[in-house]
Parts: sequence; structure tokens; C-alpha cells
Amino acid sequence: MNSGEQSHHEKNPPLAATEANKNADDEARLIRRLQVMISMVSSVISQDPSLTVEEASELAAGAKRAALAMFPDKELAYDLLYKPRLQRLMRERFRLQ
Repeated sequence: MNSGEQSHHEKNPPLAATEANKNADDEARLIRRLQVMISMVSSVISQDPSLTVEEASELAAGAKRAALAMFPDKELAYDLLYKPRLQRLMRERFRLQ
């Protein structure tokens, strides 16, 4: 192989690799969006003095719906990662059992 062939392959990666990188970037973007959304919902639940328990419950339910719209087959992951956090905030904020 000469150096001309090597540089040609480096400039034009295989289509499958490019598609895999795009998919990974898209998934990373969705994960980041989910993290920001959960952070915002958590902040509102813990800091908004006028928020009722019903409104907080609806925020948490809306966050789950949005998460499952982004990641339809990941309900178990949501239930393990985010649901306990939101439940803990609700218990602390509203002194629920």
C-alpha cells in the first residue's frame, strides 16, 4: 500500500462507520436532553414553593412519558435510574410516606 491509498481511506471512512458515529451522536444527544429534562423537573419539584403535590406528580409523569418517547424500550432503565430520584424529591418536599 502506498501513502496515497492510506490517506484516501482516512478521508473517506466506510459508510457503516460514518452511520454508526451518527447514531452514537444522536443517542448521546438524546441522553443529554433527558438528563437536562430530569434535572429541570427535579429543580422545580424541590424549589417551587407554590407547587402542589398533584402538579409535582404530573411533572414526574410527564417526564416519564417524554423519556419513553425518546427511548421507547427503556422503561426499566428509567424506573431504575430516574423514578427513585423523583420519588425521593417528592417524599422530601411533601413529607410523603
